[in-house]
Amino acid sequence: MSRRFLVIGAFGAIYLLWGSTYFAITLGLKSIPPFLLMALRSFCGGIVLLAMSGRQVATVPLRTWINASLCGLLFFVGCHGVLAFAQQSVPSGVAAIVLATIPFWILLIDVLFPDDQRPRPLALLALVPGFFGVGLVAWQHVEQAGIGMLPIVGLLLAALSWSTGTVLSRRMSSQASAILLSGMQLSVGGMVLFAISWLSGEIGGFRPGDVSPTSLAAALWLIISGSVIGFVAYNWLLENVSTSLVSTYTFVNPVIAVLLGTLVLGEPFSRMMLLGAGLVIISVIVIWCAERPESHPTSDKAGRGVGDLSLHKT
Repeated sequence: MSRRFLVIGAFGAIYLLWGSTYFAITLGLKSIPPFLLMALRSFCGGIVLLAMSGRQVATVPLRTWINASLCGLLFFVGCHGVLAFAQQSVPSGVAAIVLATIPFWILLIDVLFPDDQRPRPLALLALVPGFFGVGLVAWQHVEQAGIGMLPIVGLLLAALSWSTGTVLSRRMSSQASAILLSGMQLSVGGMVLFAISWLSGEIGGFRPGDVSPTSLAAALWLIISGSVIGFVAYNWLLENVSTSLVSTYTFVNPVIAVLLGTLVLGEPFSRMMLLGAGLVIISVIVIWCAERPESHPTSDKAGRGVGDLSLHKT
């Protein structure tokens, strides 16, 4: 399978599938508590990926498990857990907008703690119209919802948590295949989220019979599309293309989230949103031109990952 096809498919997953997860979370929260919903999403997805890894799981050293556990906590407890909790009072489009600050957090971490992957100046400059664009897309939603500062601060911290996990995961990507690494991170994060759900009293008051078909379908979508497919694609992209290019998904996701709200829920789509979407597209095009995957032949490590996502790396 060609590298170009894999790159396009992986970006399609994190652009479109992850863009729909904000909407799915809103539907899931109608009859499933937030931490339990995220626990099911992470743990079930992780178990599927670990099963796909087969015997590789038994050969993983303790250090890799520790690193993967830390990333799992940052991704799924610090980010997804907080996100689901905040979406009880924050519209999905607004939540996606706040998490669009992830590229800036990643840039800040890379500047403070540099490694061998430095973003190109043009790609950094292209972040500006993209960030401005996502702000325009949901500005009217923020005004109309009358959202308080506490959920917004929580979402900003969630974005920082995800960004930190992204940098750590990128730097440890050679320790395991994308599928195995994703399964480890998801399963550990899911177990901790189950514990939080139990300690907060969610599980004690939860009755499976009360779950609506809509929420059940949303949970299954989050597990399959958001975790199994999307997160494997994300980890693989972190190893094979630049982080600046991968981070463009945070600009596209809010547009997808708002479009779903418009098409499914009948929410209005203004000219200001159209302008914002145009800025997002411009930003993504510029970053793609500056950080083309072909310009980052990251070596034999990348080549191994391209041929077989499940290949065990040593």
